[in-house]
Amino acid sequence: PLASRQKFKLATEETFDPVEFGFVGLAAGVNQATNADPSFGQGFKGYGKRFALEFCDNTIEDYMSEAVFPSLFRQDPRYYQLQKGGFFHRAGYAALRAVVTRSDTGKNQFNFSEVLGSGVSAALSNTYHPGPWTLGGSANIWATQIGWDIVGFEMKEFWPDVHRFLTHRSH
Repeated sequence: PLASRQKFKLATEETFDPVEFGFVGLAAGVNQATNADPSFGQGFKGYGKRFALEFCDNTIEDYMSEAVFPSLFRQDPRYYQLQKGGFFHRAGYAALRAVVTRSDTGKNQFNFSEVLGSGVSAALSNTYHPGPWTLGGSANIWATQIGWDIVGFEMKEFWPDVHRFLTHRSH
């Protein structure tokens, strides 16, 4: 099992991973294209505000769901690849990691860290998202964060296969 300081180190590494900046940039781009938070305006200035907002959401969620709550609930925040079985079996496994995780002892259990960590992060986002602040808005942020985490789990599951395909290496 990871010690709490290792869980915080893992959250820090994930938050500042270059791939994460790509996700943050993509989310900010979608928000720019749909003019989410119109008070930000358009252009580079509006995109920069949306990028900062997404980065804050992502950072708080990373620390809550990969360090704070895993330390409190003694859960392992790491993703363990299945790498066996068909596409749909593996895709289902990866998606279920949002609600099922391993405890520090290795047993499967409800993923309190993901669900509560994302929820607390969404609630905290009300302090810096432009108003009005509503329960529906927080729920939308919560669902979006869990959705992005599921996308990340899918990528972690299938990236070795994609990498092998792209580099033409055998298994």
